[in-house]
Formats: sequence, C-alpha cells, structure tokens
Amino acid sequence: MLPVERQKHIMSWLKEEGTLSIAEISKRFNVSEMTVYRDIKPLLEENKINKTSGGISLLSHSAVPSHSCTYCLKELNNRHPMQIITIHQTMEQFCCPHCGLLRYKDIENNVSQIICRDFLQHTTISAKLAYFILDADFHLNCCQPQVLTFDSLKYAEQFQKGFGGTILQFDQAVEEVSKRMNSNIGCGCHK
Repeated sequence: MLPVERQKHIMSWLKEEGTLSIAEISKRFNVSEMTVYRDIKPLLEENKINKTSGGISLLSHSAVPSHSCTYCLKELNNRHPMQIITIHQTMEQFCCPHCGLLRYKDIENNVSQIICRDFLQHTTISAKLAYFILDADFHLNCCQPQVLTFDSLKYAEQFQKGFGGTILQFDQAVEEVSKRMNSNIGCGCHK
C-alpha cells in the first residue's frame, strides 16, 4: 500500500474514532512505527491532524493554535502562559496562570495535564507541582489577581522576599483565584 493510501485510511479512522495511537496504526497496517511516523508527517504539516502523547487526533477548528487566550480572549503572553491538555487530547492555551486556573476549575474532570512556565527560569513544568505567588508587587499588565508560577519553593520564597505576595500550592491557588472571581473582587479578564 502506498503512503497516500495509508494517509487516507488514517484520516478515515480518525473521523470515526477521534484519536489513534501510533502502535495501533502500525498494527492495523502491519508496518513499523517509523513508517507510521513518516506517513503522518505530511498530515501534521498540512494541519490536518494533531500530535498527542503516543498518538494522533483529528485537528478540530477549536484546536487550531490561536494567538488569543481560550479563557479571556486576550492576546497570548509568551512570558507566563499556561496550557491544558484535555482527556480528549485537545489543547487550550491561556495568557496567564490566572486564566488557566479558572478554566481548570471549570473543566477539572476533563483535564489530562496542566502545564505552565517557571517565571524565572522559563522551563516548562507541571502546574500541579508548581508554587504560585498571588498579589506580588510586580506587574505584568495581565489578568488580576496576577498569578506567577515557580518550579521550586526556594525560588518562590526568594521572589516573595523582594516582591511580596502569598505563596500557594496548586489546589490552594485554584481555590483562591476562583474565590476572588466569585466574590467580584475584580479581574482584568473581559470574558
């Protein structure tokens, strides 16, 4: 079977099933996983499919990368973004941890992963393992209450010494931001 024919089959299966693992495609065609990766490369480049962990999914219009926050629709901020990957393998992007935490609270049971960037080192980290600082005297002109993320408690505490704020762990940060939004303390969001 030619690669073009396999690509047509892959697209057909994705329309029926939503997602497929590379191992499953390899088994169905009786070809190596490397052959599957070569077959899907043009589909990825044409934005017809989305690569997921261990597989692929059909790229829906809502999953097309955008330059605006999924939650507040502001332009994405590359300084401290947050992303949620759902159990359906779709990705949502947020301008800041504030919006990411609010969205997490809304769809918590459908979240596979939530990732963010360490504010100082710019490394990607799991938000569930991060430390969050709220109310620091450091303004990034984003949604309020402003939330900054740190990979280690040590760095969060050092930042706090210079700029103040409250250090929270993931669940505490989700609850605090949600509580403030529900009590109408205010936000920079325009949702």
